[in-house]
Amino acid sequence: MAPARRWTALARRCALPLTVLGGLLAYAVAAPLGWAYADTADYRRTPADVPATPVALVLGAGIWGDHPSPLLARRLDLAADLYHRGKVKVLLVSGDNRVKGYDEPTTMQKYLVAHGVPENKIVRDFAGLDTWDSCVRAKKIFQVDSLTVVTQKFHLPRAVALCRAAGLDAWGVGDDSWGPGREDATANGYAREPLAMLKALTDLTTHRDPKVGGRVEPGVKTALASP
Repeated sequence: MAPARRWTALARRCALPLTVLGGLLAYAVAAPLGWAYADTADYRRTPADVPATPVALVLGAGIWGDHPSPLLARRLDLAADLYHRGKVKVLLVSGDNRVKGYDEPTTMQKYLVAHGVPENKIVRDFAGLDTWDSCVRAKKIFQVDSLTVVTQKFHLPRAVALCRAAGLDAWGVGDDSWGPGREDATANGYAREPLAMLKALTDLTTHRDPKVGGRVEPGVKTALASP
């Protein structure tokens, strides 16, 4: 048999098994995300209809120098809106500060103050290294029981699922990030969520400790008690 015919015959024999394998892999990747969407559907709300909670947990999303990234700015705008509506009393801003000169929480705090949120109503978590860590630290380190997690809509099902798995009575409000200058970041966000949800399954099943632990911090309770 000629080489071309051998390759054609091999391709025909492998077509069905490869198709089945590809379908199984696609299902394995998509199923966890589908579960997160279904399981958190009742807890994902708009700013107008989300129940009031004491705290909004604002998840970091990168900074550019001393300014929040476009997606992070949208999260902060949404959190400020919740505060001004009276839906939350304190904003817990959780982000990365592992590298000198890179301080997400302080940048988030300054942005919120510039948008009318009192500084004494903002608490910084400098070790929110990923979504699970932010949720667990809110519960264990900052002693929060009920909160509204604020992020983009593409991230919201995973964020709410992880916060509820961490023992929080968590609701979620998401920013619809499509818009000029944010198309690429939003498309990338939706594209990476299935794989990110696979990683989240490990956190959901192992309930690992956050990468950075520490003592209980009274910042949220102090902010709630302040006038």
